Amino acid sequence: MNTTIWMALALVLVLEGLGPMFLPRIWRRMILSMAQLPDRILHRFGGGLVVAGVVIYYMLSVHASA
Repeated sequence: MNTTIWMALALVLVLEGLGPMFLPRIWRRMILSMAQLPDRILHRFGGGLVVAGVVIYYMLSVHASA
């Protein structure tokens, strides 16, 4: 795999780990409240995250090549 992909994965893991490491009670409450949301809302939220990630990736790749 490309080194950039591994770096991106490492950054995601670091960012995902910050919540439970520094604010475990708040993180747990957030996870529990998200688990009770309807599937439709979670589907839209996940789709929004994917779109945001693609847009950020595109913006960075266009900027890097310019």
